[in-house]
Amino acid sequence: MFTGIIEAQGTLVALRHEGTNVHLDVRAPFTSSLQIDQSVAHDGVCLTVVAIEGDVYTVTAIEETLAKTHLGSCAVGHAFNLERCAVVGDRIDGHVVQGHVDTTGTLASVETRDGSWILTIEHPHSMEWMTVPKGSIALSGISLTVVDSAPGRFTVAIIPYTWEHTNLHRTPVGAPMNLEFDVMGKYVARLLEAQLNARGVGGA
Repeated sequence: MFTGIIEAQGTLVALRHEGTNVHLDVRAPFTSSLQIDQSVAHDGVCLTVVAIEGDVYTVTAIEETLAKTHLGSCAVGHAFNLERCAVVGDRIDGHVVQGHVDTTGTLASVETRDGSWILTIEHPHSMEWMTVPKGSIALSGISLTVVDSAPGRFTVAIIPYTWEHTNLHRTPVGAPMNLEFDVMGKYVARLLEAQLNARGVGGA
């Protein structure tokens, strides 16, 4: 489990294809504290550490992960938002993030305000009801609060600290972004869908 509070940025220094998998070598400031089999979220994607050498560690993304996230399009030099898994007993400053990306969205626009930024994200219409104003969203692994929500898009507000200490300031308009919707909202949506389907069957 993660909280969506980014600890550091890491750099993709190498990647290797093996069958349908991709091995990613990441240089990070906390590599020395990692152990094999630990989980680290990369732009919100939970991956397992499989090797460590110096200040570089290796994780493997399988075909399913590559299909549902933007990891398959990352090139050497990409800056990852990194978060190690939560420790039991710590405060949860963000929200419950599983590291299981639901889909990718697109950064549609960045509006500069006097001291903050408003980002508009577009995403598949099949998930258009998964965001609500004041609800939580993990955007490239960052725990954020939804400002406005509309079918197929939502906006978030970014404070200077988050802008400077994540990869958001390096993300160009049109770039893909990993989205993990609030887990509580997903359960509610699933229950409502089941109820509506049951009523439809009953009325047939």
